[in-house]
Amino acid sequence: MGIDPSYAGRTFPASEPYEVSRVKIAEFADAIGDPNPVYRDPDAARAAGYPDVIAPPTFPIVVAMAASGAVVADPGLGINYAMVVHGEERFDYSRPLHAGDVVTAQATISGIRAVGAMTMLTTSTEIRTVDGEHVCTASSTLVERGAA
Repeated sequence: MGIDPSYAGRTFPASEPYEVSRVKIAEFADAIGDPNPVYRDPDAARAAGYPDVIAPPTFPIVVAMAASGAVVADPGLGINYAMVVHGEERFDYSRPLHAGDVVTAQATISGIRAVGAMTMLTTSTEIRTVDGEHVCTASSTLVERGAA
């Protein structure tokens, strides 16, 4: 069947609010092996000019996954997730995420294109506070192999 190209441009509902916590930030920093004290120590974060500990630059994937999960789970899209590999991930920031932020993520399929026997699906996920402040945009490319 393959990915339905008419889904390009479609925006999905925002995710449920996610509260960014010191514990989750520290766990993520541990998982990626980054010892930076601004990820664990509120005093170090404040000394660096932040209101609380901040999240590592790739932490927004935790939030974005809920929104992008809704995209790939849409049966009408026609993606065969068993044939998917991750192509690219990028984050464009207005400011870092920090402990205490309550955010939502809303994904849009920004592009679908065939490349040989593959189909590339690009999403753009806006991460905003529940008050509407833009924090960052996560851009992701998934490659479905052998479907085109």
